[in-house]
Amino acid sequence: MADTRTQPEAGAELPDVDLAAGVPGGVTAVIRNLDGRRVVWIEFEESETAPPLRSPMTDVMLTGARAALEERLPLVMVVNSAGADIAEGIAPLHGWGRVARVLTRCSGVVPTFAIVDGPAVSGPALILGLVDFTVMTERSYAFVNGPLMVRQFTGVDVTKDELGSARALDRNAGLPCAVAPDREGATHMVRELLEYLPDHCDLEPTRWPISDPPTRPCPEAGELIPESSTGSYDVREVTEAIVDADSMLEVRPRWAANIVTAFATIAGRPIGVVANQPLALAGTLDIPASQKAARFVATCDAFNLPLLTLVDTPGFYPGKDLEWKGMIRHGAQLVYAYGRATVPRVCVILRKSYGGAYIVMDSKRMGNDICLAWPWAELAVMGAGQAAAILQRRSTDEERAAFEADYADRLLNPWTAAERGYVDSVIDPADTRSEVAAALEMLADKREQLARRRHGNTPL
Repeated sequence: MADTRTQPEAGAELPDVDLAAGVPGGVTAVIRNLDGRRVVWIEFEESETAPPLRSPMTDVMLTGARAALEERLPLVMVVNSAGADIAEGIAPLHGWGRVARVLTRCSGVVPTFAIVDGPAVSGPALILGLVDFTVMTERSYAFVNGPLMVRQFTGVDVTKDELGSARALDRNAGLPCAVAPDREGATHMVRELLEYLPDHCDLEPTRWPISDPPTRPCPEAGELIPESSTGSYDVREVTEAIVDADSMLEVRPRWAANIVTAFATIAGRPIGVVANQPLALAGTLDIPASQKAARFVATCDAFNLPLLTLVDTPGFYPGKDLEWKGMIRHGAQLVYAYGRATVPRVCVILRKSYGGAYIVMDSKRMGNDICLAWPWAELAVMGAGQAAAILQRRSTDEERAAFEADYADRLLNPWTAAERGYVDSVIDPADTRSEVAAALEMLADKREQLARRRHGNTPL
C-alpha cells in the first residue's frame, strides 16, 4: 500500500511536539520552532506566585533534557520556581539531581540556555550554573540560600533583591549573560545567541550573509589607540571596526569589565572575541576576568567557533587579597581553556602584552595559529619603567633614563618578537580586518587529533 502520510513542504516549519502531554504540573516540555531552529523548550508556567518544585515537574524537565541530548537539539529552560516542595520530602531533590546529571551530559554537546523569570531558589538555582547561557528578567532573582538562612547563620539582614536580583548577579557574580525586561525580551536574547551557535558540537555554525566586504580597510581601529602607552580607550570600538558591521553581541558586559567577551562575524563566519579592556583596571587580568574569559573560550571551542583575541594588557592585577583568593588557580583556568582549544585561533596584539598575561592571552607558544601585531605593540616581561625599578634601583636618574630608553628600543617592539618567531606578522592596523578574514579562511579546515582520555582536570 502506498504511503499516504502528508510530508511537510520544503521550508515549512515542523509542528510542535509535546514531550509530556497530559502530565499534571506547572512544567511543559516541547520540541518547537524558534526562528526556524528546532529547540527543546522546557517552561515553568508564568505566574506571580512561583510554584514549588515537585517530583512530577522534575520528570518533565528530565524528559526534555534527555530529548535535547538524544535528538541533538539546543535546550532552553524557562525557570520560575521557589525551590523544592517541603511537603513532598526528598523526592523533588532527587528529581532535580537527575536533571542536573543530564544537563552535565549535555555540556559541550548541545547549547543550553536558561531564562529566569521569577525566583530560582536552591536546587533550581544550581542548575543555572550548569547551562551555557543564563538570561534573567528584571523581576527575577536567584540564590542557593535565601535571606532567612543568611540571617540565621550570619546575623546579616539582607533583602532578596540585594542578595540575588538580576542586576546584583549581573554585576557581582556574572551569572546572567544578559538581563531582559521580561520573558519575551529574554526569549529574543536566546534567539540572538543561537544565531552564532550550531545545533550541536558536530556541526559548524551557520554562515551569515556577507554584507560587509572582508577586504574593507579599518584605519579607525588603529586611530582609537592613544599616543600615550597608558592612555585608555574602549576596545569594543576597536572590535566593531574589525568585525562585520552590526554583528557584535557582547556577553556578560557588566561583570569583569576589564575583559570583553563577545560573539561576532567576519566575512559572515561566526566567531568568539576575547579582548582586554583598558577602560577598566587598565586591562589587567584578575580572578573574575580570568573566569569570564576561560568560560567563553571553552564555550567557543565546544561549538566550533574560531577565536579572535585582541591583546592590550600590562599583566595580572597585583594584590595580597587577590593572591589569597586563588589568582594562581583561577588564572590557570584561562591558560587551560586556551591550551586545550582546537578551533582556529587568531591573536592580534594591539598595544601592550607583558609578563604572565602575555602567555595567558593566547600567545604564540600557547598554540595560536596566527599571531599579528600592530607596529607600536610592546611585548616583554614588563615595561621599561618597571624593569628599571628592579635592575637599576641603585642608579642615578640619568642612568635609569638611559636604561629605559635602551630597553624600549631593543625589546619593546614587535619586530624583535617577530625575529624570534613569537609574532607572525607586523601589520598596518587598517589591514587588520582583511588579515584576520584571510587567516580564518585559511584555517577553515583546521583539525586537531586529541589524545584519548576520559577528560582533563580543569583547574577549578
